[in-house]
Amino acid sequence: MRILLAEDEAPLARALVKIFEKNHCSADAVSNGREALEYLEAGNYDVVVMDVMMPVMDGITALKQLRAAGSTVPVLLLTAKAEIDDRVLGLDSGANYYLTKPFDTKELLAALRAITRPQTQVDTKLTFGNVALDRSTFTLSTPTGSYRLANKEFQMMELLMSSPHHVIPTERFMEKIWGFDTEAETSVVWAYISYLRKKLTALKANVTIRSSRNLGYSLEEVS
Repeated sequence: MRILLAEDEAPLARALVKIFEKNHCSADAVSNGREALEYLEAGNYDVVVMDVMMPVMDGITALKQLRAAGSTVPVLLLTAKAEIDDRVLGLDSGANYYLTKPFDTKELLAALRAITRPQTQVDTKLTFGNVALDRSTFTLSTPTGSYRLANKEFQMMELLMSSPHHVIPTERFMEKIWGFDTEAETSVVWAYISYLRKKLTALKANVTIRSSRNLGYSLEEVS
C-alpha cells in the first residue's frame, strides 16, 4: 500500500511514516493541503491520510478540490477536531473515514485496510503456482515452508503476484514502492528481485521472477 500523508506537525508525521513502513506500506509526507494535491496529481497513491488544520491549504479545502477533480482515492481525515459537526463536514466533503487525535495505531491501520479493500475481496491471500502470499501476515509460502517478507520485498511480491505473466516496468516498482521523488537508483529494484528469487528457490517454488531486457519483470511458471 502506498500512502500520502498530509500532516504539518513534523514529529507526528515522522512517527506515522515509521508506523506505516513497519506495517509494510510506503509513505510520502507533505505538510499542507496544496502540497498534497500536487503530489496526488504527480503520483499514484492507494490512500491519503490528511490532517484538517494545516497552513497554506487546510485538509477540508484540499479534500473538496480533490473530489471536484473527480478523484476517488480513499481519504482518511486524521484530526484533533472532534465535534460532531466537524465529523459531518469531513464526511460530507468526501472523506471515507474520520479519525480523531489522539488515536490508537491499531484503529488507524484497520481503517486504512477497510477503506482500501476492494468490495469483492474475500481472501487476504494471493496465489500463483504453489506459492501463496498472505497480505495479512506478509508471509510468502509454499508447501515446503515460508518466509515473512520485509517491507519492500512484500510490496514487490504483491505487485508481481497481483498480475502474473504481466511485465511490470522497473519504473513502476520505483514509483509505487519508493515514490516518484526518491533518490534511490533503479538498481535497487534488481537487488530486491534478487532477494525474492533466492527465497523462491529456497521454498522450492514452481514459479520464478523473469526479467525482460529493458522492459521489466514478471512472475512466470517454471517450465
